[in-house]
Amino acid sequence: MVKYNCLNPIAKEGLDLLGDNFAATEDVNNAEVVLVRSASMHEMELPGGLIAVARAGAGVNNIPLDKCAEQGIVVFNTPGANANAVKELVIAGILLASRDIVGGVNWGLANKDDENLAKSVEKSKKQFAGCEIKGKKLGVIGLGAIGVLVANAAVALGMEVYGCDPFISVENAWKLSRDVKHVNEREEIFTTCDYITVHTPLLDSTKKMINEETIAMMKDGVVILNYARDLLVDEEAIAKALESGKVRKYMTDFINPNTVKMVNTIATPHLGASTKESEDNCAIMAAKELKAYVEQGNIINSVNYPALDAGICKTAARICILHRNIPNMLSQFTAAFAGLNVNIENMYNKSRGDYAYSVLDVVAKVGDETYDTIKGIDGVLRVRVIQ
Repeated sequence: MVKYNCLNPIAKEGLDLLGDNFAATEDVNNAEVVLVRSASMHEMELPGGLIAVARAGAGVNNIPLDKCAEQGIVVFNTPGANANAVKELVIAGILLASRDIVGGVNWGLANKDDENLAKSVEKSKKQFAGCEIKGKKLGVIGLGAIGVLVANAAVALGMEVYGCDPFISVENAWKLSRDVKHVNEREEIFTTCDYITVHTPLLDSTKKMINEETIAMMKDGVVILNYARDLLVDEEAIAKALESGKVRKYMTDFINPNTVKMVNTIATPHLGASTKESEDNCAIMAAKELKAYVEQGNIINSVNYPALDAGICKTAARICILHRNIPNMLSQFTAAFAGLNVNIENMYNKSRGDYAYSVLDVVAKVGDETYDTIKGIDGVLRVRVIQ
């Protein structure tokens, strides 16, 4: 029985999928797998028996990835599970930035006791006039699961869409509307578009990509949308640009003491994935990833170890080895099994950066001697035996 702990509430639709091989524990120190949404794990003392962490969402900034990798703990995320929810919020952001709906609603509430409200409407509504998005140019930086959906939806709404992602996957390229104009450099987005939305991971190359220098390239009155990562935008630079009118509206899902005070800004409290459907989808995907790893040793959507699908084990035992990506590891594994007179029927190996994962299917069940021999090889971080 594999014990799991939820650091945040996880949708029942996902937990039910774990099945009879899993049992909940309230004590995270007893957990072999952890499911998490937003709770920070950076200050946690990771349990010695922990083998996997599943993040019910895409971002993993709340998880110490390197620390987990060093301890042979595979970290999963759920890319694309909340993509539609975020897409819909981005489209709402584009519309709210174009039409002063919020201002109009607030005016109505402020004047709700006006006995001549109907007449006042005719006098006041001009101050809330906006523009239509049809025919406007939208730049989408980052064409992952969310960016592609945003781009396609904007095309359907009549916008002229430009997309930039030098690392777009083949799968997402197939999904992207043929009407999206692909550009090679972000600078073309900055200089061309009326609306700019960012959908990239937070890397050294993307941190504060919206800054004083790049804002200066943009059209006067540009609208900037950030529903991806807070640090993609330099808040000091955009605050100045909003004050000057260079940026007409800033739409962000990262409310904080700075963004909540900015003029012409609508900041929401990280609502991108806050839908029942999204939470269910993330929980279901996380549960499937954990089952595949725990029960068959297969890694799908890990962020710190390589993907490896060895299928269903059809031999007597499967040995799963998390190790450093250094020379001579495979030869040491095969030599060890030969010395123990254990025949290997299938062997799989993948690497990712400093770490690698090897799966060996053997024809006979293995005992403590085999486990201890493999675990004792220099560079091996964790060994699991499935039989």
